[in-house]
Formats: sequence, C-alpha cells, structure tokens
Amino acid sequence: MTDKTSLFQRCRFLGIGGILILAIWLATAIASPAQTLTTLTNFDETNGYDPEAALVQGTDGNFYGTTFEGGANSQVCWGYRCGTAFRITHAGTLTTLHSFCESGGCGGDLVSAGLVLGTNGNFYGAAAGGGAGYGTIFEIAPAGRLTELHSFDGSDGWSPSAALVQAIDGNFYGTTYYGGANGSGCGGIGCGTVFRVSSTGTLTTLHSFCTTPGCPDGFGPWYAGLVQATDGNFYGTTYYGGANGSDCGGNGCGTVFRITPTGKLTTLHSFDGTDGANPQATLAQGADGNFYGVSARGGTNSLGTAFKITPSGNLTTLYTFCSQANCTDGDTPLSGLVQATDGNFYGTTQAGGANGDGTVFEITPSGTLTTLYSFCSQTGCADGSNPWAGLLQATNGTFYGTTQAGGANGDGTVFSLSTGLGPFVSFVRNAAKVGQNIIILGQGFTGTTGVSFNGTPATFIVKADTFLTATVPAGATTGPVTVTTPGGTLTSNVSFRVLP
Repeated sequence: MTDKTSLFQRCRFLGIGGILILAIWLATAIASPAQTLTTLTNFDETNGYDPEAALVQGTDGNFYGTTFEGGANSQVCWGYRCGTAFRITHAGTLTTLHSFCESGGCGGDLVSAGLVLGTNGNFYGAAAGGGAGYGTIFEIAPAGRLTELHSFDGSDGWSPSAALVQAIDGNFYGTTYYGGANGSGCGGIGCGTVFRVSSTGTLTTLHSFCTTPGCPDGFGPWYAGLVQATDGNFYGTTYYGGANGSDCGGNGCGTVFRITPTGKLTTLHSFDGTDGANPQATLAQGADGNFYGVSARGGTNSLGTAFKITPSGNLTTLYTFCSQANCTDGDTPLSGLVQATDGNFYGTTQAGGANGDGTVFEITPSGTLTTLYSFCSQTGCADGSNPWAGLLQATNGTFYGTTQAGGANGDGTVFSLSTGLGPFVSFVRNAAKVGQNIIILGQGFTGTTGVSFNGTPATFIVKADTFLTATVPAGATTGPVTVTTPGGTLTSNVSFRVLP
C-alpha cells in the first residue's frame, strides 16, 4: 500500500505457509518460467487512482473498469477525488468515461465494484458512496453517459461494494456491505443485504443479514458479489459471521451461502479460521459444478486460502498461502478466481511473492499452485504492485488486470499477462431459451460463415468484428458454441445452457 492510501481504505482493511521429487512438487507451490507481463497504462490521479475491481470486455473488444479514487472533479470523497469509469484498448489507450461526483448531489462515488456488461450493450455498476449518502446503482453507456438507477437509503442497504450479476431473468443481483432491515446489528448500521434490481432501477431486498443474534447467517458481504449457478440459485460469501461466532476476534470468520431468486438463504459453510477466514471475493462455478474461491485470511499460516465447495456445502481447502519461505507464493488473496480455457483457475494476491508486493497465480482444480508473476519486479515498481482486483481472460486468450498501486506514478496500473492460451468466444449471458437472441463476443468475426450450438446450426448476424448475435436454434442442447471465422473455428470458454 502506498502512502496515498486513504484512511478509509486503511480502516476497512483492518476489520479484522524420481517419485519423491514429483510428490514434493505436487504438494507445494512452484514458480513458473517468467511470463510476459506488459504494463498497458499508468494511472495518475486525474484519470483515476486505486483500481480495485476486475475489468470487463465490451462488445467493441475494449476493456472497461472503475477506479475507487481519482478523476477530474473537484469534489472530494474521504480526502480524495471520487473515482472514475474508464475504457482501455488492447494497446493501452485509456479514456475516462465518467468522473464520479460531478456535482453536489454525487450520483455515485468511491466505486470498488467492477462493471458488468448487460444484454443491451450498456454497463451496470454500483458505487459505495454518493446518492443519498449510502451508495447507488448506475447504468453507463460505452460512450460514457451515466444514469443513476437507484439510491440506497440505509434501510435497503448501504455501501454496495461488489459487482452486479445479470441473471437469466434479466434483472441484476448484488450485495451491500452494510445496511438492511437489521439495523440494530453491526454497530447499529445494519449487517448487509442481498438485493435484486431491475434494469430501470426498481430494487427489492431479498435478505438482510444477521437475522438472529450471533449472525449465524453471516454478515458483511464485502467485495463478494453473487454468481448465478447452473441450478438457477445464487451463491456468495460473507466476510464475518457464521456458526463460529467466537472465532476471528469474536466476529465470526465468514460464510458461504446459497440464496434463491426469491430470497430463501441457506448457509452452506461457516469458516472457523483453520479452513479459511474472511472471504471477500466472488465465487466461481467451475466446469465440474463445484464452486472455487479464496479467503483473505485464515488457513495454516493465517494469510489466506484457496478452497473448493460443493453446491451442498462440502468444503475442501485446496491451498494455504504463504506456504513457502517469505511468502514467495503470495498471501492475502482479495479477489475471486477465474477458470480459464485450460481448465485451471487464475487469480491474484495482494501481498507476498518474490518482492512482497503481490502475485498472479495459477491453481489447478486439485490445488497445485504456480506463481506466474511477482509484482514490483521492475525498478520503482514500474510494473505495478498490490493488486486488489481479479483477472479477466479476454477472448484473445490473454489475461488482463489492474494493480492498486505502483506504476510510473504510484497510482496503479492496467496490465496484460500472456500465458500462451489461444482465442475463444464468450457470451454476455450463457443461458437462454430456443428462439431467444444472445450476444457472442470474440474477434475476427467479419466474414463468419457459421455458428452452432453444440453442433446445431444457428442463424446469426455479425454486428462488428468483435461481436455477433445468434438465435438459439430449435433442437439445440446444452454444450459449447462454435463460431467459424475466416481465421478458423473458435469455441466458447464455457458451455451454453439451453433453458426449457
């Protein structure tokens, strides 16, 4: 963390390791050969500072994101300007789309949540502050026009800090760190919520955490958003609470939960410190149907874990961070994992690594961890340091991410990391019924001659070289989608689900 880190950031972070050789290799993290990391841009406060959320790919093939602080406006939020939304090209040209807190009303500020691409081509996000003072939900067009959709008032949530997810019903679902109906809990400011919000801003609170004394259902879902699983339910984590309330300083070590679209919440697992503590990252559902995630603390070395949990709640600790001397394998993972096209998961740690300033790592579904890159490997940390955000695997196969600090100005960076994985296609939403249109993202689509859903040909319209629309054909079944382009056939990174 740099000396520019605000008091607000410091306070929120304080809230609370022959055959014999092969066996040793499988049991410990290993350092891979040097990967190709390229710094694409350096933040400088006026164009943003302290990016904390993963990037998202737009229909134009560019990447979109947010910064927690910085921007062009003179309004100040916790001592710094109030954050930005930005676009960046593959080559590193950054355009500030919006500087938050344009006026005294502050339609949103302090954005720690990333953007999500909606099926209409616009982006949706959440601001932890602004609005009536408790945060907002907003829509922003690729050209930068921002519309405030909902302003929280505390009773319906406070400080939405995680990215939204657009569900198969077209609505957006998310979490707030504070607020909700149980306002007497958590110091009188509420213990957080799960909510649904329509694309026009109608918000419904689905669950207010800490429904009973001791908060066995958890509280404080921090940066952890929701993932909609193949069963139609949502899965998430809370930073505090759970059945082991006496652990982790008496606040509980956090939970994993499932919640239905109508709001019925089931606690699947309560962390106890030994198996992890204080998860603050969104889960990822793997191709095997299980969920994969990280905890910021806990584990054998109290510096975080990677875990797998089944939909029924059976948790397996895959890896304990700081398992190597001087934590060269990284520690304190703050962001979620992404399953790449090779079947492995990729993520970042905020600290540790060869230089103590964070890492990029790869971990197999069985728990073998490989450190791909250690930040601050260049003089003056020109390559960035302390990543808070997770990674995006873009459809060209390369990973893209941000660092919270470091770079030429000490204000953070956007970087790319190539591991040699090839191009693919992805979806804005990976489930639909026969006859519905979907958006497919990729590259080289000009001249496309065919799209098929698990082998069934579909009608399609190429909208641009980077995206096309296709109609789910009659007879289609759940499976991969392929797009035949002049440069070759591209296959989707995940299966497309044909809904009944």
